[in-house]
Amino acid sequence: PRPAVSLTSVLTVSPSWPSPGASVTLTCNHDDQSAGWRFYWYKAAPHKSEDGYRYELLPDSISGTVQDSFIIHEQNHTSGYSCRAGRRNPELFTDYSEPKFVWSAVSRPAASLSVSPDREQHFTSESVTLNCGGNSAEWRVRRFSESGYLIVIANCYYWGKMSGSSCIVKYLSNPKSVYWCESGSGEFSNAANITSHSTLLSNVPVHPVTEGASVTLGCRLRGENQLSNVFFYHNDKLIQSDSRGELNISAVSQSDEGFYKCEHSGKVSPQSWMAVKGEQRFNTLLHFCGSVLVILLLLLCCFRLSKGETFHLLKLH
Repeated sequence: PRPAVSLTSVLTVSPSWPSPGASVTLTCNHDDQSAGWRFYWYKAAPHKSEDGYRYELLPDSISGTVQDSFIIHEQNHTSGYSCRAGRRNPELFTDYSEPKFVWSAVSRPAASLSVSPDREQHFTSESVTLNCGGNSAEWRVRRFSESGYLIVIANCYYWGKMSGSSCIVKYLSNPKSVYWCESGSGEFSNAANITSHSTLLSNVPVHPVTEGASVTLGCRLRGENQLSNVFFYHNDKLIQSDSRGELNISAVSQSDEGFYKCEHSGKVSPQSWMAVKGEQRFNTLLHFCGSVLVILLLLLCCFRLSKGETFHLLKLH
């Protein structure tokens, strides 16, 4: 029989917020530094009826790897990973590592998270609603927070209230946390950074803004409805300094991506990242090509009819 597990593994991921399509490196560490260990890499998928995760061996890791690192190529969506180490003579396996997450702001039809109000920064006492959407009737909302060396992953019912597929948070107790949805069918949604503040905050969308769309950034002071004479900064560079209390970008471009913050009466807000995603050009291109093809066929038909030829529809089997 296999001996009892006496060693643990610790997984690290880098980066934890990669750009869409980038590579991510997983590294597995454990207490025994002797030779002969192989490393096994797993995808962590949400359990349907439990708080934890089930672990699915990654295809390229069936026989294990000699190296204690593993590269995930073309990471596009939020994912959870785990690892463990094993060896023979004597046969021994460490326990699964605690899952680590690679987060993405990119949503997909199967599972998506939306935040209302749509901004990263909120006042501590403000109510925030986290909505899950997609192909599932069962959802749980997770929060990742860390304080010093303490890392906590907890469900909505510990810090909010579930109502259908939404989690309502009345009080943001953590200054900075990552939130995401997990479906009953084992899907992860996009993730969102949410921070809480007590005085001044910048109004920057928490979700990526589509290239070409318009967006309005604001500045909010606790207890004040509307501000004037606000300075706005993009990547620490002053870009607007007049009586307006808002920053309007009529057609967002990739150059608008970056960190934004505002200043009012000597107070400076924390900065927030505004992500910009590319236009959905595929459907537009498909419709354009289809229209061109129809026009060409009609022109060909008219040309051949003018020559006295007839067409017969071919039925393909």
